[in-house]
Amino acid sequence: MNFNRAIILGNLTRDPEMKTLPSGQSVTNFSIATNRIYNDKTGAKQQTTEFHNVVAFGKLADIAGRYLSRGKMVLVEGRLQTRSWQAQDGSKRYRTEIVAENMQLGPKGGGSNDSFGGGAPQSGQQNTPEIEEIPVIEAEPDFGQESAQGTEGGVNVKDIPF
Repeated sequence: MNFNRAIILGNLTRDPEMKTLPSGQSVTNFSIATNRIYNDKTGAKQQTTEFHNVVAFGKLADIAGRYLSRGKMVLVEGRLQTRSWQAQDGSKRYRTEIVAENMQLGPKGGGSNDSFGGGAPQSGQQNTPEIEEIPVIEAEPDFGQESAQGTEGGVNVKDIPF
């Protein structure tokens, strides 16, 4: 059995580019940046950014082209695909991209902490966005190790019904 699945959550680095194939099918290309925050060997926080090329076809391409713009947060689920072509200088070029199969738009207003439902501020309140820090979940080194009490990661294996 083989499995090819990519799930990313990040912000668009540029506005989507919409095109129509000769067959009449819509295609939209865009790029998403994802950040990774970690502690290095000295304990100092480090941040790295990865850039992902995404392509969407059909109705999903129309939705992406209509509702996405630079800076907006989006969750994309799809498969990895590498395509190749002959460059003008004669060299062979490759590009690995995520072919979107499912997409969930982020909150209104891009990466801010606006809710999906939006809504007007209550009387007497100002509509000033606050920066919401996304929690960092780090894997514990002993995760999945069975303890002397017969539990794995806080779950008693005897309580599992199968």
